[in-house]
Amino acid sequence: MTAPSKAPVSPSAAQGTTGLFRRKSVTALQAEAAGDHRLKRALGPLNLTALGIGAIIGTGIFVLTGTVAAQNAGPAVVLSFVLAGIASIFAALCYSEFASLVPMAGSAYTYSYATLGEFIAWIIGWDLVLEYALSATTVAIGWSGYIVSFLKDFGIHIPAAWQAARGTVVTLADGTTATALFNLPAVLIIAIVTTLLVVGIKESASVNNVIVFIKLAVVILFIVLAAPHVNPDNWQPFIPPNTGDREHFGFSGVVAGAAIVFFAYIGFDAVSTAAQEAKNPQRDMPIGIIGSLIICTILYIVVAAIATGVMPYNQLDVPDPIARVADYAGLGIFSSLIKLGAIAGLTSVILVQLLGQSRVFYSMSRDGLLPPFVQKIHPRFRTPYITSIVTGLAVAIPAAILPVRDAAKLVSIGTLLAFVIVCTGVLILRIREPNLPRPFKVPFIWFVAPAGALSAAYLMFYLDLQTWVRLLIWLAIGLAIYFLYSRTHSNLSSRGQA
Repeated sequence: MTAPSKAPVSPSAAQGTTGLFRRKSVTALQAEAAGDHRLKRALGPLNLTALGIGAIIGTGIFVLTGTVAAQNAGPAVVLSFVLAGIASIFAALCYSEFASLVPMAGSAYTYSYATLGEFIAWIIGWDLVLEYALSATTVAIGWSGYIVSFLKDFGIHIPAAWQAARGTVVTLADGTTATALFNLPAVLIIAIVTTLLVVGIKESASVNNVIVFIKLAVVILFIVLAAPHVNPDNWQPFIPPNTGDREHFGFSGVVAGAAIVFFAYIGFDAVSTAAQEAKNPQRDMPIGIIGSLIICTILYIVVAAIATGVMPYNQLDVPDPIARVADYAGLGIFSSLIKLGAIAGLTSVILVQLLGQSRVFYSMSRDGLLPPFVQKIHPRFRTPYITSIVTGLAVAIPAAILPVRDAAKLVSIGTLLAFVIVCTGVLILRIREPNLPRPFKVPFIWFVAPAGALSAAYLMFYLDLQTWVRLLIWLAIGLAIYFLYSRTHSNLSSRGQA
């Protein structure tokens, strides 16, 4: 078994070396990435783009399109996706520069360590735990709902007690109801995906490629078959008048909807966590990040426009809105194919989120901020198997017993916070170290980086107070862990940089 070890830190590896804002230098991180061969470099640009699409095309199309249209934006849910996409492309360009400059696992956590210091890096790392783990939990619950519905189409009924979270009222085939005790399908899909991630990154990516092909085929088929059934009258009014609630219609509802559907855009940020497993990260990471985001943004906009054109927006607040639109358009058996596409889509989202979470833990442990056992590498599969298993358990338990409400908002606020920090960090690094060789450079940096940070902060402002309170509670827990353990066990601290 490969013994865990703290990443070597040379005397020149730390900069800004006093207190909470001690930093790891970019050159030290580059040397560390070049010398660390424990993770297998097996991913090319196609794999990375597919990873991004695997995470992005899922909940956004198959669930949030209907919810946001019905509750926030009406037919202007199209604009919600446009606004979220614009904010995302700014952040994606900044992520691409960092990922090509510092090709290491860890995503925004690693980038923050090099630019804003250890304390901010810890905050963003802890924030990414919330983003990836809670996202995977939420998606697993959605996956369970779709698989139960899909199996019913073929006369297969999972016992009501095992269909959903404890206390959930389940309607049976004969119209009677029963109360669920345990969400077995959600636990099973997390166990399967976790096993796949332990077995190997190449195998995981290969399975993800197949899944992505299936769900893209289903989405494109939906576009082709449902488009002729669009009734332009359903787009009137395009932006329904505000009801007095800031989040409910009007332009403020459109912006609130953009903040919620941001949940759907976290896939490209998950691509950056696989940088240390990319064959040629300097070239391939920007392709995977930007390519997956552009493809998915276009598909989101088209699907949202067709869904609200085929069916009145106020009827879309259902767990399976795209399948419901297919039924409404009279597409027959295609409704079952939509469910199959959703199942495939949500499976790949879970895979990429669990992959991202385990790699963030790996990076934090390598830096000494988490215990050494977290970064153990499997001797045969060359994957961080302990952190993958722990992540799987941490996601499976709440998915089994909790009906996670408002999770999309909480994941969105965590993602937006990461985007603010990354966009700020890339600008700071341009000022601090302008002569670093950058394989990919953000164009128009003085516009793109501030626009990315400000647009993400603007969308955060439109999330409700309860979501902000939950974020602050989560960050408070993280701060306690940092000051009680991580600050004194940090690699930089062990070098006398306390």
